[in-house]
Amino acid sequence: MRPPSKKLSNRVPAPLSLSDFDYHLPDELIAQVPAPVRSTSRLLHVDSHGRLENRSFGDLPSLLNPKDLLVLNDTRVIQARLIGRKSTGGKVEVLVERITEQDVALAHVRASKSPGAGTLLNLAESVSVTVLGRSDDLFILKFDRPVLEALAEYGSVPLPPYITHQPDADDIERYQTVYAREPGAVAAPTAGLHFDEAMFTRLEALGIQKAFVTLHVGAGTFQPVRDNNLDTHVMHAERYTVPQATIDAITRTRESGGRVIAVGTTSVRALESAAQAQPALTATQSGDTRLFITPGFQYKVVDAMVTNFHLPQSTLLMLVAAFIGLDTMKAAYQHAIAQRYRFFSYGDAMFLERKSTP
Repeated sequence: MRPPSKKLSNRVPAPLSLSDFDYHLPDELIAQVPAPVRSTSRLLHVDSHGRLENRSFGDLPSLLNPKDLLVLNDTRVIQARLIGRKSTGGKVEVLVERITEQDVALAHVRASKSPGAGTLLNLAESVSVTVLGRSDDLFILKFDRPVLEALAEYGSVPLPPYITHQPDADDIERYQTVYAREPGAVAAPTAGLHFDEAMFTRLEALGIQKAFVTLHVGAGTFQPVRDNNLDTHVMHAERYTVPQATIDAITRTRESGGRVIAVGTTSVRALESAAQAQPALTATQSGDTRLFITPGFQYKVVDAMVTNFHLPQSTLLMLVAAFIGLDTMKAAYQHAIAQRYRFFSYGDAMFLERKSTP
């Protein structure tokens, strides 16, 4: 007589909340400056079974296979921060979020009193800007010259809020990937900061291919989720493009048995957004994405990723948890803190292989 079979539990797991993505980070582990050489940072390898291994970023080629494809975000950080005064004399700080026309931009504006439509702003003592109105939490600003021209001449690098020093010449170079070419981001795709030309030469010699997407990173990437109910969170919009050449490279990689490896969460969001819009992924995809990736999300394109360590309660931490599993994410972060890894934009990196499914 066979023993009675065990019934599967009908208990519905508790929904995830903000506290599931919180952790305590000592301030001294927040990297304030980049590593002396881009590719000399540390690398935490998390394999598909959740095993952790301490490595150097220089070990990355040994974790890749000749048929693998690296997908990188070629956005270029613009010098998006301008300081000035309102026509009434009050101090104002402008952070351009997105350029919508040659001389019009959406921006965050900090001032003692919110400027209304028609307010004139004098930025950097040389740039005249008129407030046209609001679009949600952003201001619509009309510049007296091309926005990119004004930012290049008078703007400063918009370093993240957790980096405490004023941007200098080193930041202009190092808060930018070596392959940046499409201006429009106000934050760097920081996983790409670890790559230098010497690393690309090594990867090319091993037969590892690379392709590019563009996703212009917005300032919202630094904002934590504020509602404990994750279902109510609305992502900030970011402009992305996945070109035909990259889609063709992904197809070839799949046919040859290689893996698609996204460099950075921004590359992940671009690729998975394209797959949401066009499941077969056969043609160029471009548009705005508000894709919010949380545990339970079914990845369609990305097999592994290179990423930095992310802020507590951030959407990027949730994306990582969806990729390797919530428990593995927590274990990896606890390990990284215990091992004194450097965190956030100028910090160390992880190489994550997507969680194995039964």
